[in-house]
Amino acid sequence: MKLTPLPALTDNYIWLLDDGQQALVVDPGESYPVLRALLDKNLTLQAILVTHHHHDHVDGIHELIDETGAVVYGPGRENIPEPFEPLVDGDQVGALGLVFDILDVPGHTAGHIAYFAHPQGEDPILFCGDTLFSAGCGRLFEGTPAQMLASLDRLAALPGNTRVCCTHEYTLSNLRFARAVEPSNSALKLHSAHCEDLRTRQLPTLPSLIATELEINPFLRSRKQDVIAAVQGFEPGARSETEIFAALREWKNQFK
Repeated sequence: MKLTPLPALTDNYIWLLDDGQQALVVDPGESYPVLRALLDKNLTLQAILVTHHHHDHVDGIHELIDETGAVVYGPGRENIPEPFEPLVDGDQVGALGLVFDILDVPGHTAGHIAYFAHPQGEDPILFCGDTLFSAGCGRLFEGTPAQMLASLDRLAALPGNTRVCCTHEYTLSNLRFARAVEPSNSALKLHSAHCEDLRTRQLPTLPSLIATELEINPFLRSRKQDVIAAVQGFEPGARSETEIFAALREWKNQFK
């Protein structure tokens, strides 16, 4: 299986997974990058996977349906362009000979879902939309801090070699914030240098790995003592796990 991030809009990635003949795409915020890739690689689009309803993840769907006839799968509790197959936690989707497990991961939106598969002989794949970013997480537009914390805990429990396919190139700005939270984190310093080199060469920083994120992502490390101490410097009243996480997210919202 070949996994390719297709740059789209300003800083989105539309993920393309193909076996050399058939393909699926994830969160097509526009159609052109997908249609161009299908033509260049001589691929047939089999399926479109959608994680949540925001326009920069769904606006290309109708044209792709018209051009390819691909079937669309999406969160059953969100308003996704019709027609689509609604999915809820515990469902499975078959595409390209793979079986994707559906995980409810609310927080960024109320009905956000993620797709997890383990291709035979390859590292697992996670399509997580805007829930988990490299060194960050999505803003809480519709969900609560408790929901997002629980969603991230669920993703953090996946195998360490899972490829994390999030949908925005936010990594460098997220890493700047992560270094403000944990300035002594040596793994974070090394990963920052690596990602800065990639972007200098106009290469994507993604996919990341769950194991990497557990070392460098403050939102997966909000129970670590150094992170707690840093957050309490921003919000002294934060005490519980949820309060610490909520304050960390608010600190990121304000960070320049």
